[in-house]
Amino acid sequence: MAANSLSILISFGIYLIGMLIIGLIFYKRTENLSDYVLGGRGLNSWVTALSSQASDMSGWLLMGLPGYAYLAGFESIWIAIGLAVGTYVNWKLIAKRLRQYTKVAGDSITLSVYFENRFRDKSKILRTVSAIFILIFFILYTSSGLVAGGKLFNTVFGMPYIIALTVGTIVVISYTFLGGFMAVSWTDFFQGMLMFFAILAVPIAGTFKIGGISAIFDTINNLNTEFLNPFTTADGNIIKIIPVISLLAWGLGYFGQPHILARFMAISSPKKIKEARKIAMVWVVISLCAAVFVGIVGRVYLSQTLKGPDSETVFMLMVNSIFPSAFAGIFLAAILAAIMSTADSQLLVAASAFTEDIYKALIKKDASEKELVWVSRLTVIFIAAISYVLALNPDSSVLDLVAYAWAGFGAAFGPVVIFSLFWKRMTIKGAAAGMIVGGVTVLIWKHLQGGIFDLYEIVPGFILGIIAIIIFSLMDKEPSKEILDEFDSVSKNEL
Repeated sequence: MAANSLSILISFGIYLIGMLIIGLIFYKRTENLSDYVLGGRGLNSWVTALSSQASDMSGWLLMGLPGYAYLAGFESIWIAIGLAVGTYVNWKLIAKRLRQYTKVAGDSITLSVYFENRFRDKSKILRTVSAIFILIFFILYTSSGLVAGGKLFNTVFGMPYIIALTVGTIVVISYTFLGGFMAVSWTDFFQGMLMFFAILAVPIAGTFKIGGISAIFDTINNLNTEFLNPFTTADGNIIKIIPVISLLAWGLGYFGQPHILARFMAISSPKKIKEARKIAMVWVVISLCAAVFVGIVGRVYLSQTLKGPDSETVFMLMVNSIFPSAFAGIFLAAILAAIMSTADSQLLVAASAFTEDIYKALIKKDASEKELVWVSRLTVIFIAAISYVLALNPDSSVLDLVAYAWAGFGAAFGPVVIFSLFWKRMTIKGAAAGMIVGGVTVLIWKHLQGGIFDLYEIVPGFILGIIAIIIFSLMDKEPSKEILDEFDSVSKNEL
């Protein structure tokens, strides 16, 4: 192994050992299912903010978005705008009220349990439907993280893709299996800081190497004058309305992401939401802008031309080229951090959905807390194994896989979460209809092409989900007085 590769490998090793130590620490503190899947609602503002955003952005912040910017130029800024706005609205409108409502509604520890308690659903239909969608879309989402990990080890060490994929999968399983939610949240906190530092350092260093901002813009203009125009595509065509709406619509996804909403539910006090929101927004806005700039700088800095899925290696190639091997190892570990911070959260939420909403609710209602924790741990392994199989194709696009899963959660759960928190007339039938219509629309729309079907599937899924909620709720009888009183109590506590 070359000396530089050995230095990078040592940096990776130190980082991974640190993550496993955190897992072991919280393994000893995990006594029941609430500890394992929600950390006993004990997160502080900083951990809530950074762990939520790190688990949100995943490997696509350092791979997918820079790769898209490398190919499309400033057209990619529309995704960043959509995500920044979506992040703010989610923190501003959803975070505090969800934290309060999940506590009041039977101390709900998962999104599925919240739906059941919110609507007094004794039929278990909401739990079952939500658990099914969580398992489907998190398998896809986790697969995207494993693909990113495989590409990382393959690009950096020349390791065969299958071996690289296997190594990454084993590491993520290990500390998620051991420590549960608190291990995941604290590792995500440290990973979020590492990601932030790396995404800033790489484009800044690249800019200095090239000779400054003006040199980058001059070179880009000589190559393609449309590359820096956010209103045109890289080939000079005016961006049409459907692509712009599709890119901005990424922001809609935030309202339905279980692994992000779980952080809101787990913060120690609703009063800490405001501070956490400020921390999160600074992290998000700067990170998104820097990620786009990585792709722009990389277009000038790299001598080779990257095409298709290979564009997602632009960050890695710049790191290897710009920094000494010791520093390169730290920055490349940031990609691993981004991948792991999302994959671990997804595995944990999917495992808790199966344990709470299928195993405990439908299979063994009298299961002990210790048994439920171990069922969750074994489910982590099972879901990771399925995601691993789906990730075996090295030509998979990280951004495409993320986009599909993001749309699925956004459309299936987003409208239901929003209306359950702010519309007291909503009923069980409305919630079930919104979930099913939104989720199924994404699954079908994804496979249709041409014309209006080029619109990002989250848009029709979200809209049709809202319509279904309203129609089926109004067709149903009004909620009981108990439900209405509980809704009013949450509203009063917000004042």
